[in-house]
Amino acid sequence: MANYQFIDHKFDVVVVGAGGSGLRAALGCAQAGLKTACISKVFPTRSHTVAAQGGISASLGNMGEDDWRWHMYDTVKGSDWLGDQDAIEYLCRNAPAAVYELEHWGVPFSRTSEGKIYQRAFGGMTKNFGEAPIQRTCAAADRTGHAMLHTMYGQSLAHDTEFFIEYFALDLIMDEGVCRGVTAWKLDDGTLHRFQAQQVILATGGYGRAYFSATSAHTCTGDGGGMALRAGLPLQDMEFVQFHPTGIYGAGCLITEGARGEGGYLTNSEGERFMERYAPSVKDLAPRDMVSRAMTIEIREGRGVGPKKDHIFLHLDHLDPKMLAERLPGISESAKIFAGVDVTKEPIPVLPTVHYNMGGIPTNFYSEVVTRLGDDPDKVVPGLMAVGEAACVSVHGANRLGSNSLIDLVVFGRSAALRCADTIKAGATQPELKPAMTDGHLARFDKFRNASGGTTTASLRLEMQKAMQEDAAVFRTTDSLASGVERLAAVHAKRPDLKVSDRGMIWNTDLLETLEFDNLVGQAITTVAGAFNRTESRGAHAHEDFPDRNDETWMKHTLTWFDDATGKVAIDYRPVHSYTLTNDIAYIPPKARVY
Repeated sequence: MANYQFIDHKFDVVVVGAGGSGLRAALGCAQAGLKTACISKVFPTRSHTVAAQGGISASLGNMGEDDWRWHMYDTVKGSDWLGDQDAIEYLCRNAPAAVYELEHWGVPFSRTSEGKIYQRAFGGMTKNFGEAPIQRTCAAADRTGHAMLHTMYGQSLAHDTEFFIEYFALDLIMDEGVCRGVTAWKLDDGTLHRFQAQQVILATGGYGRAYFSATSAHTCTGDGGGMALRAGLPLQDMEFVQFHPTGIYGAGCLITEGARGEGGYLTNSEGERFMERYAPSVKDLAPRDMVSRAMTIEIREGRGVGPKKDHIFLHLDHLDPKMLAERLPGISESAKIFAGVDVTKEPIPVLPTVHYNMGGIPTNFYSEVVTRLGDDPDKVVPGLMAVGEAACVSVHGANRLGSNSLIDLVVFGRSAALRCADTIKAGATQPELKPAMTDGHLARFDKFRNASGGTTTASLRLEMQKAMQEDAAVFRTTDSLASGVERLAAVHAKRPDLKVSDRGMIWNTDLLETLEFDNLVGQAITTVAGAFNRTESRGAHAHEDFPDRNDETWMKHTLTWFDDATGKVAIDYRPVHSYTLTNDIAYIPPKARVY
């Protein structure tokens, strides 16, 4: 093995990832006087939060009466009762303050005629506990994530957060079950670094690129989840993968749900607004899993549009062009570029596309990572937190409501920072790092750097993505999931034959993509294993051989551990937190999800 040398750094807190949750956590820790580092493999304003379009949910009541309890009810119902109700209460109660905080920092929200933050309708968001749709989603045109990211990056710099940009995190430094830091590879000069910290916060985003077609950026490779699995920690509820109903056909680019919130609607080849049959009360603003399934059924039954009858139309052409230019400028541009469509005159061709991972690293609502240890299903892993799409807190349960992701980022990024401020003493002495803690990181890095087999990373990654796309799709069956398990086992078995052509250390994208693929493959395997194991339909997991939700057997979180040496998955469970934090709202019991 090459003689690698680490450059050492010591901080109170190290945040891995500079998207919405990472920046909010880093900013909060820096505000608390903790010496804070933020490591990112891309420039912070290029993090995937920049692609979030439609808005951020909070019960501000600017467009009519609203209540955080209504928001909580919708989120529990949208989660198909797999969400933890204590975490959901924490999210919804803190949402308005989190949005006003963003406003005060400078997020340029769209405004009403009164100067208040503009709010639009989104799927599954209702008033008075499901009575009718409500406008709850705060928006900055259709570039809300972009506005949030730039604002929080500026605020983080103002509060002396130290950024390490274009550093690729390799692995967690673990010491007898305690996280002591993280190792990283600096891409522009090839140096290796050890970041020691009292608390590591993983904010690395989702793993959407495990699939062939996704709205995710190509950087969304679930690096935090990969690191957690290699550290012997479980991932939670990985079987729940959200397909966004409106990805541009053929390109996968996102068309925000805000398009339907502003009055857009879907039609089939007969020109029928078919969502009126599937969700009579909320129609096109049903939760995403329901709309995606409805679209898929329409296509399956021969009512798709286009020469191959394999997609659906999204209509905005009936709306006022001035309104489209003001509130949906980004998607108007995307439709023109990627579909050749003028949204003021013709419909956009769309298809359900992988968009969000409900599963991730299990945490409590303090954002502390937890694992099952013996009889304790909520054992905190000292020194480690996770936030955002990398985490499973679980506020989204089996299906995330649109615009609940951006509020998840800032509420739990803030939660992590508050917990750090309460539990960490700035500048406290930290134990010395021993070489044995990081020797395995170097061995793995060197193995891939010098991989000299006959299979390229690109070809093996494509094999994985096609298996996921075909066998763990909007609808699953026992046979398709068994096929997925088999095909992904074959992908894992081929890893020793990987070929990396570039042996360099500086901007070696061949090696970088190989390390990212290695992070993806473990999460792909745990996803199909969890899905094969869950013999019911719930939220985004639509199992055609078990079409009903089974609360008696399956009202529990799936935990999956992955043994990289053997490729085997171990499965256990955690109970759903079916209790609330306060008496301000009663426990919301399971019932049929009717819209």
